[in-house]
Amino acid sequence: MAGAFRPSQPDFEVHTREAVLDIIALAATLLFTHGQTTERTVVTAERLGRALGVMVRVLPDWDKLTIELEGTSLSEIVATKPLGMDMNRVLAITAIVDRLCDGTLRAEEARPALLSAGSLPPVSTLHFTSFAAIGAAALGVIFGALDVESLMLIATSAALGTLVRRRVSRFSSNPFIQPLCAALIAGIVAAGAGIGVRQPIAPALVAFCPCMVLVPGPHLLNGAIDLARTRITLGIARLTYAGITVLMICFGLLLGFTAGGAAFPAAGPSAPVPFVADVIAAGLAVASFGALFSIPWRMLPFPIVAGMLGHAARWALISLAGANVATGALIACILVSIIVTPVVDRLHLPFAALAFSAVVSMIPGFFLFQAASAIVELISMGTRAPATLLTNIASNGATAFLVMLAITFGLILPRMLLEGRARRSRE
Repeated sequence: MAGAFRPSQPDFEVHTREAVLDIIALAATLLFTHGQTTERTVVTAERLGRALGVMVRVLPDWDKLTIELEGTSLSEIVATKPLGMDMNRVLAITAIVDRLCDGTLRAEEARPALLSAGSLPPVSTLHFTSFAAIGAAALGVIFGALDVESLMLIATSAALGTLVRRRVSRFSSNPFIQPLCAALIAGIVAAGAGIGVRQPIAPALVAFCPCMVLVPGPHLLNGAIDLARTRITLGIARLTYAGITVLMICFGLLLGFTAGGAAFPAAGPSAPVPFVADVIAAGLAVASFGALFSIPWRMLPFPIVAGMLGHAARWALISLAGANVATGALIACILVSIIVTPVVDRLHLPFAALAFSAVVSMIPGFFLFQAASAIVELISMGTRAPATLLTNIASNGATAFLVMLAITFGLILPRMLLEGRARRSRE
């Protein structure tokens, strides 16, 4: 009941409702913009409102947040889009909200503190580039590129693409230009490598692994979570954004091969990867993506351990039990979600970023790009295309869809069940 709530400090009582609304709107907007899940953003805004002595209602949309004070005509609409993914900023903003709620931060200090937390510097270019290269090479190992030459090409391509992304971001705010340019670099590098790589699968991996670093996994997961919570419009908008980004990656890759004067590579079957190499590479991939999402160093062990355990379970299911890749991903992601959920709830971390970091090595980007490769070949051959090409498109496309579905459900179902149980226990 509204009457049960009191400001956490006497100085809040002298502030107008407009000032309180402004603080809540700013905190919610910064969380939403920098990657916090929609549900956690709403819950945090409501908790802050109760601490400040008001009841608020948060209405999220793709291009704006609407914050209303219940029982009044006051509301604030803030134009924003949830395109960012910076866990360091989310942590800093959440810490300020906690201080406001427990009364250790004065109301007058709230706005400058929130603005300062929301403008923390991003990951340095050297840091960002290095970990993108390591992450891409680790994915190469997982998918079967075990020779040093291929791994060096993959790492170099990812590093160059990352540098281009950082440079482009200074001149254009369009979110699709950066992955397009990075994928273009990957296509050019792979085309230039040509027959220089020895393993049959390596030319495809030199092209595809740097592009898998660009896949907008957190947006896919956040979109699925929003749909599961019946935020249909926002969920569809997030998934549409992610889908267009993937389309730009495929288009940039195709342009790169065209510019390099090479045919789009046809990937062969993945080479078997030893268990130890597979798990270590998964840990490196998790660490890399965690760093790219600005996870503080002290918190990186959580997703690394979860990701390595999940990937070990997936390897055992596929290699020893004979499970298919979708089943392996489903079981592994359920395990990861059970491990990660208590951590994100306790530390107020964005679930999508942490969970995606832990399962990034399972994202079916390779199958997606295989399907894209076959589609390009089908278009170029026209009526001369063999029937097996259509089978290849259907098989790889269906596999990518099923694996992504398995990852999504494997992550969000335990999350929602555990979250609901924790809420009931508090009541």
